[in-house]
Amino acid sequence: MIATVERFLQYLRLERNLSLRTVDLYRRAIEQWSAFMSSPQRPLDFASVTAGDIRAWLMHRATDGDSPSTLRLKLQALRALYRYLLRCGEVSANPAAIVELAKLAKPLPKFVREGTVNAVLDADIDSDDFTQVRDRLIVMLFYETGIRLSELIGLQDAAVDTDKCELKVRGKRDKDRIVPFGNELARWLQHYRSLRATVWPQCDNLLVTVKGRPLYPSLVYHVVHDSLQAAGGTGKLSPHVLRHTFASVMLNSGAELNSVKELLGHESLAATQVYTHVTLSELQHNYELAHPRALKKGG
Repeated sequence: MIATVERFLQYLRLERNLSLRTVDLYRRAIEQWSAFMSSPQRPLDFASVTAGDIRAWLMHRATDGDSPSTLRLKLQALRALYRYLLRCGEVSANPAAIVELAKLAKPLPKFVREGTVNAVLDADIDSDDFTQVRDRLIVMLFYETGIRLSELIGLQDAAVDTDKCELKVRGKRDKDRIVPFGNELARWLQHYRSLRATVWPQCDNLLVTVKGRPLYPSLVYHVVHDSLQAAGGTGKLSPHVLRHTFASVMLNSGAELNSVKELLGHESLAATQVYTHVTLSELQHNYELAHPRALKKGG
């Protein structure tokens, strides 16, 4: 058995070109499984292992404190081992293949507190400085429209109508959608365009660098990160986090889920529904802060 496992691990390293770390993780998983399945009176027989045996081992590991992600890795190690044994003709079936992987909890989207974003948008800036006005507009566009980073960079000047207060963005799979915005953003857009026209009269892209070229991802990321950090923001401070913030603010303010789906350009409601968990989490947080008996312990 030991020789077979060593051949398998060598196969992973030399033929599959897996990292030393991954091979070591697989080794330890198989050693744990072997110890569970073996006894001095009954050595491990690969061919006699059933899916029930593997489920029992995973349950044992879960009871011992293994996380869902660790259980997934260990099952993947057994699946890979049995694929190898099938290839070598040492077994006739892969019992690990019919065992379901442990489901991982989906992390909730990160968002920025409204007060932090408002501190950025209400801060004094030099309204005659092109860069300062453009950077303010970048944050405002993400927060007030929920567009993606790629959509902001590709936003065409002709696609932004400040009279109708709407813009047309080209989203994933080249699908266009119309996104409305408010009067305040319209005024900032008009002012920005007037500043831009003094230096770059003809621009295809709405937002440009000081050299009149289209923006690029790292520049936009640093504008957002530095602006939010200066206003006291902590944690992940990125354009995508502002998109999450837009969605949670809309839902907290009573917007219908399907409307938010359309504004974000999601293919299905499933992608949008995650934000309802964010808003419920925020409501729970606010309740615990506000209600005098929310944190009272039972006795």
